[in-house]
Formats: sequence, structure tokens, C-alpha cells
Amino acid sequence: MSLRHRHLRKISSFLLRFPSGHHYQPCRRVLNSGASSSSPLPLQCNDMNTRFSERFSGVHHCWLNRVDENKHSLKNGGTFLVVAGRFFEKVGSDPVLIFEKLKLFQQRFPSLHVIGFQDCSSIGPADDRSQLIQLIMKEYITFPILLSNKNFSLLTDEACFILSKDFKNPLIFHEKDLDLAMLEKAIEELSVQYQVKDIALHNLNSSWAKEAEIIKERHFCTALRNLLLYFPVCVSVDESGERLFLSDSNHHRIIIFDGNGKILDCIGSCPGFEDGEFEAAKLLRPAASFYHAVEDCLYIVDSENHAIRRADLERRVLETVYPSSSINKKSTSLWTWIRTKLGFVSDADVKCEEHGSQTLMCPWHLIKCGDNSFLIISRSFETLWVMDFASGEIKEVVKGFPKTLELCRHLIMEKESLLEKVPDYLLQQQTDTDLSLEGLPYAGLISCVTTFQNHIIMCDTVGQGVLKISTESGSASCFQFSNLRMLGLPYWLSFPLERFYAGAAGHSVGQTDHIQQFSLLPGRVDIRLSIDIPQDIELVEPLHESCIWCQARGTATEVSTVEGVSGSSDKVGVAQQWYDELDNIAFSTTESELVIKDDNATMDTNSEDERIHIDCVVNTSPGTSEVIIYAALYVKLRRNHASQDDNQEKFAARIADILNSEKIEGFNSNSCTQFLLKSNRDLRDLIFIKPLHVRIKINCQNHPKADNTKGIILTDSSLNIDVSL
Repeated sequence: MSLRHRHLRKISSFLLRFPSGHHYQPCRRVLNSGASSSSPLPLQCNDMNTRFSERFSGVHHCWLNRVDENKHSLKNGGTFLVVAGRFFEKVGSDPVLIFEKLKLFQQRFPSLHVIGFQDCSSIGPADDRSQLIQLIMKEYITFPILLSNKNFSLLTDEACFILSKDFKNPLIFHEKDLDLAMLEKAIEELSVQYQVKDIALHNLNSSWAKEAEIIKERHFCTALRNLLLYFPVCVSVDESGERLFLSDSNHHRIIIFDGNGKILDCIGSCPGFEDGEFEAAKLLRPAASFYHAVEDCLYIVDSENHAIRRADLERRVLETVYPSSSINKKSTSLWTWIRTKLGFVSDADVKCEEHGSQTLMCPWHLIKCGDNSFLIISRSFETLWVMDFASGEIKEVVKGFPKTLELCRHLIMEKESLLEKVPDYLLQQQTDTDLSLEGLPYAGLISCVTTFQNHIIMCDTVGQGVLKISTESGSASCFQFSNLRMLGLPYWLSFPLERFYAGAAGHSVGQTDHIQQFSLLPGRVDIRLSIDIPQDIELVEPLHESCIWCQARGTATEVSTVEGVSGSSDKVGVAQQWYDELDNIAFSTTESELVIKDDNATMDTNSEDERIHIDCVVNTSPGTSEVIIYAALYVKLRRNHASQDDNQEKFAARIADILNSEKIEGFNSNSCTQFLLKSNRDLRDLIFIKPLHVRIKINCQNHPKADNTKGIILTDSSLNIDVSL
């Protein structure tokens, strides 16, 4: 703890050294991080140090996006990059460019610890950080941020990047002079100087080479990811097929739905970079998309993978168009898949075709130009790439906003002509949270608007929905999505192999709603969960089996019972396969019953008591075991037709309380309430997920012996468990 506080004191000491109006050289080494005794700075520094020493969060400062892993990194030391700036004021540096660079640094140097510092005197009161929520959501910030409401008037409006080893002898880079090559050289020098062996330096011209690790997600807005849509940012359309394609960006998926809001399919399973069938493929913040009718394919900008992906809608397969790599051309055998998953693929296998300065970096917009080209534009409009449609090769790169605008002004104007038909109150709301360019105030919205039949479709990044605006009457409504079972169980609730490693490493696996322990005799156990949900919320749709995940561990074996099929099929836990072999005599199973099923739980929401029921069956052997059940309940606030209550602030506060049930540090309910109130929609129509996490621990004694025989007795048991959310 004391070592961590010493690191934080060092951060505060050199943050206070930035004098107003003084422009640093591109790189300057600070030889003495302390201030002279005649300067007033030591008074500020000592006060800050005292606050850090008292507690990790104090009256004048607090951390956002901080998780246990951040604490360990501060304690263990390493290479740190601190970015200090005022990201909420409309002056100085462009936050979009800053965060693009930081994300590239994080991907290229996995061992680099990034920390943000924000002088939050301009943010507002501490109990209302809705502006912070909007920024973290929009920019998908994954690193911890230190906020301070102390007077840091000596900080300039332009961001500074401070690179150091264990916060000693920092190197300071001015944002306007910073480029990737400069920072690469500085990290190389720092690595040699301190003999750092564990920093993987990648070629900055390659966007393919990324460390095979679990994607680290932001923590501050974790509660908000339980909204049905989490920063829906881009939409495209297939007019003939009556399909719309929505980029649910921070959920890392593409949702396919029809004109009535019925969800038809979903592309993407979790954050990452992987081709394959829609259920297994991985995206990382998908942005703009384009539907090609002749191929029946959807081209997707995979923003933070710096890639262009193609979804074959007939075969339901996602492929990578750019960057092309040797691994995409190799065998897709099971052994290749296993080697890739375990990280045994060699550098030669993943080496991409070099394009030098033409490599995609944080692309966002995608426009089809003529028959043979794609125009790919960064969100800041500072870079434009021209890609050959047939070959997927980058033909030209245009740098700078004026040149980008010169090439695509007419295409942007076409989109802006649609936006002129949108009611002013809706348009102004979206513009306030997005990029506005000089002379083109709605340029940042070009990928979030399209036409469908007699309507204008626009993404609502404030209300977390999709708007449908009539071109005739100008009336606006929000899509009410149905067939939610197509979305299945969200990746942050399930527990696949990749998340198992995260759990083993000590990362949080979420709140547990119910834990109960039983002592039983070995045999078959029928488990029924009876779930009471709060009276003021209701299910949008009955709970479907695709939204339930169940697993037995230890000496228990899952049994799935399929309606209309006699018998059962055993689904064996990896660690306990040998128990089933020992129990073959006790559990007689026919050949036809050995088919492994994914449907390991059934549900009943139509019972007379109006509770939700989840049924599952396990076979137990002597020893200890655990049954884990996750479920995603898609709910919304219940309408009271007998009451005329239309207090949106009350509704927002209730939703915020449900979403933040884990009481995430730095994320108070009032901030979430103020964020939800920014929307113009009726919050009783807002769909969100109420997670269910139940753990049942079973302790089984030895098999009882039968009288006068050498056999054993199996006992059928049943457990009825009441769960209140």
C-alpha cells in the first residue's frame, strides 16, 4: 500500500511541473522531479501527497476505471505513460486524436501502463459525472483516470504525455509534436536503459500483430453495458431484403433486424479478433458498414482491430478483408485453431502484408465510391484511405482534414441532406456528443443515418436506441426490439475458457445473487430455481434457453432433458470425466442417449405464481460439487396504467439503481440518472438486462450399501430454490 502511494505522489509531483504558456520540446528529460523551495508548487504538491497518503480516493481526488489489476501494476512498477489534459473543454487538443494514439500505444506495447489525469474543475459537481460517462462510453476508454478538483491552473490546455520507468526521470512529449515513431524510439531507449525484457515491441506500421490475451474492458461504465444497446453508433440497410444492420459498438456486435424491430441475427460473440461463424466470430468496436447486394455480404469497419471485415450473410461466416495475412490463407484445421488459441502461432504465421504508412489506424467511416473503391475515413477526418474493392488493397492515403474534405465533401453533403429533415431537437442532441467539423456541423453523423422505405433511420447515441423518423410527417419514434433470444447470453455473463483464465487470475466475475449449500446422497438431483423479480419491472419476453448458461463442476455431471425425447444425455465436466466411468454401473445409459446437447436447462415462465422458473438436472457422485447458473433477463420498467405518474427522473433513478447493483467505485447512481435523463425517450420503454447469477454447492456422502448385496443405492433428490432479485 505504501509503495503504491509513493508512486501516486510521484505522479502528482511531475504533473505540477507544467508551467502555463511554456512549450516543451518534442522530448525533454526531467532530471529533477522536485520543485525549488522558493516556488509555491511544493505547497500544492505536499497537499496532494497528503491526500494520496490518507486514502486511495479523497475529498479532492478520485479514480475512475480503476480495477484490481491497476493496483497491482502500480505496486509492481513498470513502464508508465501518463496523459494529462483537459478533455472536456472545447479548446486545445482534440480528444479523438489523443485517445486514438493512446489505444495504439496500448495495443503495440502490452506491458505499458497508461494512466489519465484530468483537471475536473470544469466537469461539474462530484455527484454528477454524466459527462464523464458519455466520454468514456464514446471513446471506449480502458485505462484508469485520476480526477482532481484542485486548482491545476498551471496545466496547459494541450495534452502532455509523460513516459517513465517507475515514475523516475520522466520523458515529456507535447501532444502536437507527438508521433508513433518518436514514442517507439523513446520506449526502446527506456527498455535498453533499464534492461526491460518483457516489453514486446511491435512494428508500428503493422496493425495485425497483437498480443494473444483477454481484451481488457473499461470498468467505470460496466453497469451501463447491461443496457440492451451500448453506444449504437452506425447503421446501414438492405432495402430489398428489408434488413437493417446496427453496429452496437461497445457490445462488439452487429445486430440484424427488420423494419418492425424484430432481431433476425447477430454477428460477433465478444471483443477480440477472430474469423468464423457469427456465433464464434469476434469484433472490437465495429463502426460503419456497407451492404453489397450482389454478394449478399456486409462490409464492416472493425475500428479498434484496424481492419475491414466481410460478413457472408448466406453462409453466416465472418472473414477479414484487410489486413490480409498468411494465417488467413493457411489450413483451418482443428489443430491450427488449437495452436492459435493457445498462443503457439509463430510470428511468421501472423505477419501481415506490409503497407507502410498506408496501414489502417482507427478507421471509422466507410463509403462506397463508384464500382471499384471504398473510402475509409478516421473518426477525426484526419486520414482517408482509398481501398480497392476487388483486391482489398490500400491504393492511396490522404492526410489532413482539408484534403479529406476535398475528396468526399459531396458524399458527406448527401448524408447531411438527410439530417436536415431530422427534427432540430433530436439533431442538436446528437451533435453535442459527436464530432462537428468547421463548415460541416453534422459530418460526424454520416455513418449513423440512412434511409429505409419512407423513414430516416438514425442511431441515438444519447438514448442508446435507434430512431425512426417519418419523411412525410417528421414524427419520430424509437424501435422496440423483439426476438431478443437471438442475442443470447451476453459474453460478460457467460464463463467460457477465456474468462476462466481471467477468473483464475483474480479478476472479478460479477456479483452473485444467490449462494446455497446442500448435503445430499449421490444420485440424480432435479434443481428448480423459482425467481422473483421486483414488482416494478417486467420481462420483455419469456426467458429463452439461449439466455441461460449452466455448468456443473466437481463430482457433478450435467444432464440435459429435452422436451419430447425420452431419456437424457450426459454433458461431462472436463475435470470429472473419470467419475462417469466409475459410475457406469450405477448410471445405465443407452447408446442413443450419449449425444451431447447444449440445452442443459429448461425454463417455465407461464406458471400460475408468475415467477420465472429454471429447471436443470445433475448426477452427483461422492464428494463436493458446484452448479453455476447464469441467466440474462431482458426487462423494462412496468407501466402502471392506473397511475398517471410520468416522472422521468424517478424512472431514471430506478433504472440507475438496478444497473449499478454492484455499487461500482466512482460510479454513483446520480451520475447514471443524469446520463439517462439526457435522452428524450420515455424511460419506461428502455430495455436493459437484469443478470442472474446463482451458485449451488452440493456435498455428497458415500453411496449407501444395499442390504445383503454388494450393490449401491442411488437416491433421487430434488431441490427447490427461491431466488429474489
